[in-house]
Amino acid sequence: MDLSRRKNVYYFVSFVIVLVLTGRMVQLQLINPEQFDKESEKNSVKTIITTPARGLIFDRNYKLMVDNKPSYSVTITKKEFDTTNIPVLSEVFGITPEEFREFLKEIEGTNRFIPTRIVRDVEFKVISYIEENREKLKGVDYKTEPIRFYPNKFRASHLLGYTKEISKNQLKDQQSDYYKQGDMKGTTGLESSYEEQIRGEKGYEFILQDSKGREVGKLNEGKNDIKAESGYDLILSVDADLQQFAEELIGNRKGGIVAIDPNNGEILTLVSKPDFDLNYFSGKLSPEIWTKLNTDPDKPLFNRATLTKYPPGSTYKMVSALASMQEGIMKTNSTIPCEGSFTFGNRTFKDHGAYGSIGFSKSIEVSSNVFYYKLVLKIGLENWTKYGLEFGFGQKTGIDIPEETKGNLPSVEYFNKNFPGWTQGWIVSLGIGQGQLGVSPLQMAGYCMTLANSGTYNQPHLVKFLKNPSTGELIPVGYKKRELNIDKKYFDVVRYGMYNVVQGSGTGRGIKTSLVDIAGKTGTAQNTHGNDHSWFIAFAPYDNPRIAICVLVENAGFGAAVAAPICQRLILKYLFGSTDETEIIETEMELPD
Repeated sequence: MDLSRRKNVYYFVSFVIVLVLTGRMVQLQLINPEQFDKESEKNSVKTIITTPARGLIFDRNYKLMVDNKPSYSVTITKKEFDTTNIPVLSEVFGITPEEFREFLKEIEGTNRFIPTRIVRDVEFKVISYIEENREKLKGVDYKTEPIRFYPNKFRASHLLGYTKEISKNQLKDQQSDYYKQGDMKGTTGLESSYEEQIRGEKGYEFILQDSKGREVGKLNEGKNDIKAESGYDLILSVDADLQQFAEELIGNRKGGIVAIDPNNGEILTLVSKPDFDLNYFSGKLSPEIWTKLNTDPDKPLFNRATLTKYPPGSTYKMVSALASMQEGIMKTNSTIPCEGSFTFGNRTFKDHGAYGSIGFSKSIEVSSNVFYYKLVLKIGLENWTKYGLEFGFGQKTGIDIPEETKGNLPSVEYFNKNFPGWTQGWIVSLGIGQGQLGVSPLQMAGYCMTLANSGTYNQPHLVKFLKNPSTGELIPVGYKKRELNIDKKYFDVVRYGMYNVVQGSGTGRGIKTSLVDIAGKTGTAQNTHGNDHSWFIAFAPYDNPRIAICVLVENAGFGAAVAAPICQRLILKYLFGSTDETEIIETEMELPD
């Protein structure tokens, strides 16, 4: 090729290169500069997610039950992190190098420019170490985050619930993209039920970085930042002082207590024992503690107030009484002879005594078993089940925490499925609340409330209001109310029997007090694995009920022995603020209007 021809080729190639470069410059600067500006910013802007403070939780008198406190979390920005620092950082953070590498593996595919939490609730010495070694710890940083704090002596573990780091499955199944790896999420109790309301809205800070990853300031002088918004506060129906007293009364025993305001279904106290310290879950949950809680034979994580399915014993007798009157099988003044025992087929069922021919009120007062052995056979299993459903047994109450059982309310279908060939002998024990019947203290408190109200059932609930933390606006939370399909005149009969259980010569007369008329019913649930369980339900004052309560104490024997005294003291504490009768009389305390 001659020299002239080579020059032409050279000029042509040079012209094409200049043309391409000029075209690219025109595209970048004139045609769509905004798009490329954004791309440029994207590569040089670090996004820092700000965790909002969860809403606070207050009792009915605005006493703080759940607070927040600041804690430090360590973050890793994947793009900047030098993996040679893993051994030394593992020792500083108190985790193994394998755990560190596993974490880095888990965040593969996430945005490499966004700091991701690796360790939460670290000590200040960890933060000091990071600050002192910033130059060699590229991509390692920390941020201040709020965690739960419990400022009281009582625990209320099962009603408040706890938060826990979100799991991989929960991340994958979430409907939105709100949660990121390492985020805390309400797991049980109110923390779970009201998660969307109390979690708040995350904030975002946009930080400009140079080509070496050094921070040079806020994007657009911080005008693009989005401020985190705290979650809504919860105003509960719970009385914090009563909650503490109830926990003290049941002490180290196993059991559950639920007290309700009959006028509206507001839960005044909900106790499950044994319980646990919610502070375990507020920051970094120790694997050792989690294992211990889950393997403890006393099952402290199990909510005995809402999940147990024990036979209620004699506390259930009023269901049969009301069913027989409403169905016209018995009249209000009907009697049944109680000879001290009852033989059906080849089995004899015993009673506490022989009472002669007695009516409904007396049968409840003395807790006659023979009366109800005979009565349940008169009304039949279908009617017995029908009225159990009327009171809410065999179904959930709809309380605003997720841990709740339907219990077990036997029916014809249930026996046909589980006990083919069953006979009428199977239902005799149901008349006194034994056999296959299973209920929770929550269901029994709702039942007692309905008896106190002569047939009005209010849905039990823990939250009264949501409070907007910015405006202070209180948003009422609505609940259901229904009337049972039972004439109120029949409730007068059974309520009078409950009155005489305490105020007369009945099985609960040991808790009678001159301060207030208490109506109640004892129950002893047979237990094939140990001592019987002690039940007591009550409401007071008799003429104008302000509190309905159920106490269950496991393996405590007769209902009158342990459960009833606890019940009485809680009633006095709630109505008068004290359990000292002398003090109440001397200070002339009066029942609240």
